[in-house]
Amino acid sequence: MFDLTTFPIMRRWPPKDPSVIQLYSLPTPNGVKVSIALEELGLPYEVHRIDFGQSDQHTAEFLSLNPNGKIPAIIDPDGPGGKPLPLFESGAILLYLAEKTGKLMPAGAGRWEVIQWLMFQMGGIGPMFGQVGYFHHFAGKEIEDPRPRTRYFNEARRLLSVLDQRMAGRDWIAGDYSIADISICPWVRNLRDGYLAGKETGLAEMPNVLAWLDRFLARPAVERGLKIPARP
Repeated sequence: MFDLTTFPIMRRWPPKDPSVIQLYSLPTPNGVKVSIALEELGLPYEVHRIDFGQSDQHTAEFLSLNPNGKIPAIIDPDGPGGKPLPLFESGAILLYLAEKTGKLMPAGAGRWEVIQWLMFQMGGIGPMFGQVGYFHHFAGKEIEDPRPRTRYFNEARRLLSVLDQRMAGRDWIAGDYSIADISICPWVRNLRDGYLAGKETGLAEMPNVLAWLDRFLARPAVERGLKIPARP
C-alpha cells in the first residue's frame, strides 16, 4: 500500500486507518454533500474536522491538499490505478465517488442530466444562497444599504422557482436519486434552517421543493451524513 505519510496534511491530521478514504470537512452545505455521499455509497472513510475557528483551513498542511483553503477535500488511498488520489471541490468529489462506485449516477444521456443539475448548484444555488446567508444572517446584515440583500433574495427566489417547476411530478431532480439531489438539497435545507431565510426567499411558496427536501432528509444516510463531522 502507498505510504500516505508523503502527504503533508498527514502530519497535522494523522489517519487511524490509512487504507480508507480520508475526509477533511465540516458540516456545512458543501461539506455534508461528501459525507452524505460516502454514507449512501457505504464506502469506508475517516473524517478529520477542519476547525475554521482555529484557522485550520489556512495552515500549510491543509493548503498542501487544497490550495484554495476550502472544505471539503479527500484523499482516496485507492484511487485510479491503485494510486492515492487527493481531491478538492465538493462537485468534483461527488463526480469521482459516483464514477468510482458506479452508483448515484446513471449511464448514457442520464449522466449528463445529473451533471447539468450538479453544475446548476455549483454555479447558482451555492454562490447565491451563500450571499443570502451573509447579508441576512451573518455580518452583512449590519449593512444598511438594502440593495445587496434585495438582489440576493430575488435571485434565490428565482432559483427556487426553477427548482419548484422542475420538481413538479418528480421524486428526484434527474430521474433516480443521484449526486444532483445530494448537491442541491443541503443548500435548500441551510437556506431555511441555517440562514433562516425561507420566508424572504419564497421557499414556503415552493411546495414541490419542500416535498423533495422532506424526502431527502428522511433518508437514513442523509441523517447520518448531516452530522459528520460531529460538532464539538
